[in-house]
Amino acid sequence: MYTRVLVPVDGSEAASRALDAALELAVEMAAELRPFYVIDVPVLAFESPELDPSIMRNAFAAEGRVALAHAEAQMRERNVAGSTCLAEISGPGKDIAHHILLAAADWRADLIVMGTHGRRGLQRLILGSVAERVLRGTTLPVLLVPARARAEN
Repeated sequence: MYTRVLVPVDGSEAASRALDAALELAVEMAAELRPFYVIDVPVLAFESPELDPSIMRNAFAAEGRVALAHAEAQMRERNVAGSTCLAEISGPGKDIAHHILLAAADWRADLIVMGTHGRRGLQRLILGSVAERVLRGTTLPVLLVPARARAEN
C-alpha cells in the first residue's frame, strides 16, 4: 500500500480532480498527503524590459498559497495527515516536472497523483505535457487523473 502521496496542484480543474483522487486514496490507505505547488515565472518575464518579473512571481506565489490553502482545508475536512509544499523554479533547464520529481524524491513519496489536461495535436506539441515528463522521469507509480474525469456515485 502507499504511505506517502505527492499531488501537484496548480488551481486547475485537472489538479482539483487529482487532489480529490489523492484524498480518497489517503483516507483509504491512511497515507500522508503532500500537496505541492511550483512557482514558474516564464523566462520571457525576465527578458522583457517592460515586464517586472517580481510582480509576476508574487502573483504566482499568491496563486500557489491559495491552491495549497484549499488543499489543506480539504485535508482537514477528511482528517488526512500531511503538509503542503511551495517550490520555485530554480534556474535554467529546470521545469515544473523536474521540481515534481525532486519533491517526490526528497519527501520519499511512493505515489504521485496528478491531473492531466488531455491536450492533443498542435496544442500538446507547443505546450508539452508536465505529466508525460514526470512519467518518463520517475520509477514511482503515477496515477493520472484526466480533467474531465467523472466523479463516481
